[in-house]
Amino acid sequence: MKIYQHKTSWAPLLAIAFLFMSCQQQDKLHEKIEPAQIEHLENSELSRLKLTEKAVERIGIETAPVAEEMIAQSENRLRTIVPYSALLYDVQGRAWVYINPAPQTYIRSEVEVDFIKGDKAVLHTAPPLGTPVVSVGAAELYGTEYEVGH
Repeated sequence: MKIYQHKTSWAPLLAIAFLFMSCQQQDKLHEKIEPAQIEHLENSELSRLKLTEKAVERIGIETAPVAEEMIAQSENRLRTIVPYSALLYDVQGRAWVYINPAPQTYIRSEVEVDFIKGDKAVLHTAPPLGTPVVSVGAAELYGTEYEVGH
C-alpha cells in the first residue's frame, strides 16, 4: 500500500503575498489631489475657490478685466462693463461674476446689471476697474462652489 504525501508548493503563495505588498506600496505613492479647495468666507455666504493649475487648464478658464467704455444707450458716457459671458444668476435672480484676485483663486462677487448690449453687460455696481473677472468657466466655478457633481 502506497501512502501519498501531499506536497504544497510555497512559491504561488509567496508570489501572491509579494503582489499584495507591492499594491499597498503603490497606493501610498498615489495621493489623491483634489482639483479645488473650497474655503468658506467668515460671515458670508461666499467661498474662496483655489484650483490646481491642471483644474484651471481643464476647465479652460479665461478672464477679462472690468473696464469702462463709451456706451450709447440713452446718453453717451463712460460705463462699467464686463463680458456678458461673465454673468451668472442665482435662484433669487441676483447677478454675479467670479473675480480672480490671485492666481488660480476665484471669489463670487455680486453685481447689478443695468442692461446688456451685444456681448457686453453694462453694470450699475461692479468690482473695481481692472479687476479680472472669469469670462469662460464661470458656470463650472459655480458648480464647484456648491459642490455639484462631487
